[in-house]
Amino acid sequence: MNPVLTKRETLASLPISMLGYTRRIGNVDEGSTVTDFLPAERARGITIQSSAVTFQWPPLTESSADQINQPRSHVSHTINLIDTPGHADFTFEVLRSLRILDGAVCILDGVAGVEAQTEKVWAQANRYSIPRIVFVNKLDRDGAAFERTVREVGTRLRGWPAVCQIPWWEGGNGRFIGVGDVINLCGLEWKEGGDGKSIQTSSLEELAQKDSNLRTELLKARAALVEALCGFDDKLLETWMEYGDDASKIPPQAIRDSLRRCILPGSGRLIPVFAGASFRNIGVQPLLDAVNDYLPNPLERPDPEITLGNQECTISDLLHGKLPTVASANKKLVKKMHSPKALAAQVEACALAFKVVNDPKRGVLVYIRVYSGSVKRNAALWNTNLHVTERAQRLLQMQASDAVEIQHIAAGQIGVISGLKYARTGDTLVSYPGSNVKVGPPAPLNSLQLRPIDVPPPVFFAAIEPNSLSEEKNVHEVLQMLLREDPSLHVNVDEESGQMLLSGMGELHLEIARDRLVNDFKAKAIMGNIEISYRESVLSPTAPHQYMFDRDVAGKKGRAGCKASVEPIDQFSNPSTTTHTVERDGNQITIRVLGCLDVDPEENQFLPPELPLSAVQTALINGAVAALARGPRREFPLHDSHAIITFDPKRDLFGSETSPAALSSASRLAVKAALQEAFDTNNIGLMEPVMNVVISCNEASLGSIVHDISSARGGHVMSLESDGNDDPHDDMPAIDINKIYAPGDPFVSGSINQAAGPGQQRQVTARVPLKEMVGYLKHLRSLTGGRGTFVMSVDKFERLSGPREKAV
Repeated sequence: MNPVLTKRETLASLPISMLGYTRRIGNVDEGSTVTDFLPAERARGITIQSSAVTFQWPPLTESSADQINQPRSHVSHTINLIDTPGHADFTFEVLRSLRILDGAVCILDGVAGVEAQTEKVWAQANRYSIPRIVFVNKLDRDGAAFERTVREVGTRLRGWPAVCQIPWWEGGNGRFIGVGDVINLCGLEWKEGGDGKSIQTSSLEELAQKDSNLRTELLKARAALVEALCGFDDKLLETWMEYGDDASKIPPQAIRDSLRRCILPGSGRLIPVFAGASFRNIGVQPLLDAVNDYLPNPLERPDPEITLGNQECTISDLLHGKLPTVASANKKLVKKMHSPKALAAQVEACALAFKVVNDPKRGVLVYIRVYSGSVKRNAALWNTNLHVTERAQRLLQMQASDAVEIQHIAAGQIGVISGLKYARTGDTLVSYPGSNVKVGPPAPLNSLQLRPIDVPPPVFFAAIEPNSLSEEKNVHEVLQMLLREDPSLHVNVDEESGQMLLSGMGELHLEIARDRLVNDFKAKAIMGNIEISYRESVLSPTAPHQYMFDRDVAGKKGRAGCKASVEPIDQFSNPSTTTHTVERDGNQITIRVLGCLDVDPEENQFLPPELPLSAVQTALINGAVAALARGPRREFPLHDSHAIITFDPKRDLFGSETSPAALSSASRLAVKAALQEAFDTNNIGLMEPVMNVVISCNEASLGSIVHDISSARGGHVMSLESDGNDDPHDDMPAIDINKIYAPGDPFVSGSINQAAGPGQQRQVTARVPLKEMVGYLKHLRSLTGGRGTFVMSVDKFERLSGPREKAV
């Protein structure tokens, strides 16, 4: 069983401490948790990278044979737990974990409720159809509101909350001491200050004497739970009618079975809700029991989709020889070894690499999820993306930062391969017999690929500056290691400025990358601001400038001349004489060689044989390109400019003294003279890059975003549309908040029925200058309460307006 823990605050240390893997319970505030082991995680008190832990729950005992007829929660299961970040900048860590796991526990802050990042992760889980349960945490804190959080689950996550536990407040309005178990109709109480292992159970009869209010609320909650389940599960509806519509008489196992049937499809329309306070060790064991009871094992999940050659199928189709395309191919090409059954026999194991980590002690660790067969130690693994074979020399089972060496990783399990040189996130690894390292498995198995992991586009940019030129190569190599670990990071070099630009999901994301670059990999570099690549342009045509080059070139006499003028591209018109026009870096260059025939330009009586027309044109173009590479105003490259160079052999050719180098120099200096004239007459303008930006937000934030783009950032809104995402819940009717059951919060005054849902998602398409988009992510999150996202791409360069030109 592979549940993923998605959260805003960590619950990572609790299961481990209860299972004997560590001697004490960790604390987020103290930086002593098991799965948050990076120095940056402990310093900030947040999860930055996902970490894996494998354990048994309930813990294995000597009486394992007595577990045959026990409920699922009493039978020991192997659980692969992935602790994922909750910060928006590390969304990719959650994405790649959801891609390979079977179920999710979504942990909500009982004080903050359903936050923006929770909505995003929930939508991602909807796309993968991940079965989920919700745990409302931090109910021991001031301001915790279980009722409000449950209602937000219905309105913001757009699923029906099935309350399986309710908070138990001492005396009805005192401190948080435990939970009421709605399914088993009992109260679970934990001692204050304990380690959470000792739980006192109170039946309904005992609660009548101990806390009658909790007993009454439990019966009310049971009726609401059964009513909600009957709307999704006809089998429980029949059971309910058999018991005379009395929800309190329905056996707990019937309710557990119904919850499991409703959750397994992963639609997210019914959401079991549990309660607790992990800091006080309250509610953790029932939550782990719920993982066993309701989340699926690997065999209960849909078959993984694969591509095999040009066809799509599932792994079970491959393993059972059900590949009609292969079977019905040309009989001459269908050899015995390529038959469907023979192909199935060639697959010993199939796994997906979903994470790569550079461990300072163990080297490169590749986390894999095995989907079929068993990956064995020293097995040959064919990488179907890179077409290389590597050996799994060491197999590890991770306990956060610790590891246990194992001999194999079975299907459905998560493990680590140490020492692979090439594997990256999203690569498919296939184990095959024969171990032919050079050739790999036979076709089409060598192209077998599991569905890859989607990498979100970067939205935040910063410059990485090596401390010296000698450090540049080392910094580049270290960045490549970081990119292998985290594909949501991107590195590119700006050709004009020479800056090395690092892009990622947010400011904190890049800050962590810089810390790893400097502290972990000891690279000598700093993170600076981005230099915007501006351009210069000619505003009006210049007069032709004749230039005569007369100088020694490489020890030889060089003489050549030409005439040049520069004008905006939009004023270009094809001349009548024979011309040669090319486009370079957003500019046009036209070469006119006088005296050439229109029929066959190579047949001319003015150019010598050693200097053909093509050589003259190339030399003149190279000179013009060099001149346009640096403008006269701010030394930015020219853009949207048209250079016209006229070469008259009678005037500008000097026999053997006219070489291609001399022609290039004459062309460069003539164009520079024309540009200088444009500058002197104030006809050189500045241009800036403009981005195509698509912003996703809710209806409530639409007005402030449009106003900010139009007025404060100098952008132009192109269209306003409904968000075109493929969330299947968009077609579902909205949930009536007044019909959602949730016990009242004793410390909340007034009505909270006005908890608003997210509203309709909208998309704003705009064109905005790049300068205004630097650092826009933080501003967008403040405008939208953390719910806005955007993607952008380069559109083109545009002329700077007067006020913006002064600001630059």
